[in-house]
Amino acid sequence: MDRGPAVKAAGFLVLTVISIPANLAVCSAFLCSFFAEGKLTTADIILCHLALVNLLVAFVRSIPQTLAAFGYQNLFDDLGCKLSLLCFRILRGLSISLTCLLSTYQAILIAPASSKLLAPLKHRIPKYLPHIFLCLYVFCSITSVHTILYAVSKLVNNTIPPYTFNLDYCFVRYTDYSAYLGTGLSNFWKDFVFIVLMTVMSFYIVILLYKHGKKVKSIRSSDRGSVGARAETKASRAVVTLVILYVIFFGVDNAIWLYSLTIVRVAPLLSDLRVFFSSLYTSVCPMVVIITNPKVKAKIKMTRTTKLSHSAPNTSSSV
Repeated sequence: MDRGPAVKAAGFLVLTVISIPANLAVCSAFLCSFFAEGKLTTADIILCHLALVNLLVAFVRSIPQTLAAFGYQNLFDDLGCKLSLLCFRILRGLSISLTCLLSTYQAILIAPASSKLLAPLKHRIPKYLPHIFLCLYVFCSITSVHTILYAVSKLVNNTIPPYTFNLDYCFVRYTDYSAYLGTGLSNFWKDFVFIVLMTVMSFYIVILLYKHGKKVKSIRSSDRGSVGARAETKASRAVVTLVILYVIFFGVDNAIWLYSLTIVRVAPLLSDLRVFFSSLYTSVCPMVVIITNPKVKAKIKMTRTTKLSHSAPNTSSSV
């Protein structure tokens, strides 16, 4: 195997190996917490939903891409390609919209009670969270359905025509430049709206954290009343970290996409880089949650301790 394909295969393999167990760990931790305590916070529900979406992205995009990078061919027929790419587009839209929802809710959660715009939403978002999830599913599905029109498993004479994206295991073949440009711009603007909103919310969170930090300098760290505030501060920093990573990864993804719209034939390297960055968040996001979320850390630590206690040899002697 040449060095280029080997690096490509290794890169997608690493994403898959990290993404699946990490997202499974996050989902399992929140589910265990729910069964033990009987409830989850709104932020935890959104994070659990985000981890599930990222896990599904690994199955519909990372695994096929990894298998294709290792030389496996004909993974799907035309229908399989259409369904696979449709699911990926829907899940990708859910990933960005859920991250946006998480940053928006965290900003609302720490907003001062005097905020006339955000304060009323503090109790409405938890109340209508299932309805919000449903709306996001419907929106992402409707705006992704065009994918089934252009996805195919094989090309005529194995030649890549103009306005075609090569994903190795499937091809996205647009009929003409109008469809190529129109689809690309619609996808970009849909992502751009969510990115702008989550960026604005993250800046707002940073400003609130800065103001809060100045106020609590004179408060003793042992003050019991500040425990909840410190927890919210840590959660807010974690959310800002997720948003920054999302903006970077999907910023690169969309930058490559926009550049691709200006050329007739997309180089394989550009397609590979775009696919890599569009999947990178699914691996990094659960790692950030595992590191920063106390509930997830506690559950994973408890699981490890239990496994070690069961695997340890019985050193007691019978008399």
